[in-house]
Amino acid sequence: MASKKKRNSTEGKENLVSPFPDEVLECVLGFVMSHRDRSSVSLVCKDWYSADRWSRTHVFIGNCYSVSPEILVRRFPNIRSVTLKGKPRFSDFNLVPANWGADIQSWLEVFASAYPHLEELRLKRMTVTDESLEFLAHSFPNFKALALVSCDGFSTDGLATIATYCKNLTELDILENGIEDLGGGWLSCFPENFSSLEILNFANLNSEVSFDALERLVTRCRSLKVLKANKSVTLEQLQRLLSRAPQLVELGSGSFSQDLTFQQYAELKNAFNNCRNLHTLSGLWEASSLYLPALYPACVNLTFLNLSYASLQSAEFAKLLPNCPLLRRLWVLDTVEDKGLEAVGSSCPLLEELRVFPAEPVVGGGGGVTESGFVAVSRGCRKLHYTLYFCRQMTNAAVATVVQNCPDFTHFRVCIMNPCQPDHLTNEPMDEAFGSVVKTCTKLRRLAVSGLLTDLSFEYIGRYAKNLETLSVAFAGSSDRGMQCVLEGCPKLRKLEIRDCPFGNVALLSGLERYESMRSLWMSACTVTMNGCRLLAREMPRAKKGCPSLRSHPLRIIISMHGRLSR
Repeated sequence: MASKKKRNSTEGKENLVSPFPDEVLECVLGFVMSHRDRSSVSLVCKDWYSADRWSRTHVFIGNCYSVSPEILVRRFPNIRSVTLKGKPRFSDFNLVPANWGADIQSWLEVFASAYPHLEELRLKRMTVTDESLEFLAHSFPNFKALALVSCDGFSTDGLATIATYCKNLTELDILENGIEDLGGGWLSCFPENFSSLEILNFANLNSEVSFDALERLVTRCRSLKVLKANKSVTLEQLQRLLSRAPQLVELGSGSFSQDLTFQQYAELKNAFNNCRNLHTLSGLWEASSLYLPALYPACVNLTFLNLSYASLQSAEFAKLLPNCPLLRRLWVLDTVEDKGLEAVGSSCPLLEELRVFPAEPVVGGGGGVTESGFVAVSRGCRKLHYTLYFCRQMTNAAVATVVQNCPDFTHFRVCIMNPCQPDHLTNEPMDEAFGSVVKTCTKLRRLAVSGLLTDLSFEYIGRYAKNLETLSVAFAGSSDRGMQCVLEGCPKLRKLEIRDCPFGNVALLSGLERYESMRSLWMSACTVTMNGCRLLAREMPRAKKGCPSLRSHPLRIIISMHGRLSR
């Protein structure tokens, strides 16, 4: 309290007296959860800036190079939770060199002295070594939650260290990381008296786990709500886990293919029948249609069904869906084909998000989904507002019909898998398709375009997409004019991602005013030259500077030429 009084006496000299005591204002700000809203609040006045500083316990940093850890700890002294993103998301597609950076170690060293009570660390596309995980486990005695998404540089030995020394751990979420899998013995490293775990996700590890250790852990952790196992967990083992944790709300089921006796199948079905709190189901690797009916009792309250690892065919998929009347999010492989998507339209009226991912290419070019399935979903799912749709073909008329049926799209990403493919019925460019999207969907925040596109499609985007924040473009456009239209016409644009387009120096330099308010620009395999990059750097010296106040996000510009990327 004394420190706050001193702070008020010094800072208040240059400021009007606040109508609220600091303690009240800081308490109110505690209810503002969005990091964007907190950043906006800090700009109101000095008192609010100071209240945000002292009351902030969680910080989100979307670009690890936008600020140094030293600046962060000076700005916010009481942080308990940090979310940090590193490499551009294109690193997921091997478009970023392995030595690009984004190492967590320097951050941890600063946190160890400034935030000894750190409880949560959530990292995405960062480099994390086993040594860093060991440092983390020994430096923060109150540490509770570790989430690693698309990170690299560590092995299961690092996970063993976390399991051994983080006595208060409630969350261990390991998702799609470039991890060296040395075996499943790390699960045996949790102490026998450890019982605090609430979230455990190791779905993307490949090695066979120590099931005895996993079963003991699940049995001890009575508060476990999320369990996502890898495909080494069999149906019989899954049944045993479910019988010990019927309180689960999210389940990653592991492998769903095994020879079961009639008694084993009955026990599995009974176990699922007792899991009536499930709202998320994922996994189902190698799913066998023979055992899918065992899931039906647990589907009644599902709101999210992730089948992006299950190559279900349309018939078995269509039988599963009527058991999911409350479904709001659905991820599937295109093996369900258009017939399966027709079942989505008839069975899931509450659906808000649909993602259709490509499976392995079928010999002869068959399979997959087309515009027909997309239209069928839109007819029956009028609340749909988020889609990621990988398809073999599309038409302008189909996209226009989809957005007419579902005008509230905020995220619209359609990927026609053959680049530069026109409307397969009229052979016209797909300009009118994406024109209809931006004209109809006034709430649109994210758009990814594909197919044969001319500058006309970008003219539509610049003219109508006034709320657009993220645009992804590949193999599209006719000239620099396309990119110019976007930069001139989209006032809220924050991220622009472009690859294999005929956009050069003129297009790049046309955005000098717009870049000041953007977070990132990524251009790969375009016609930008090194001279264009030098001109941009000369005109925008602030693009490479940090953000000492953390009030906004500095621009990250990545331009790739000849297959190399640089910051």
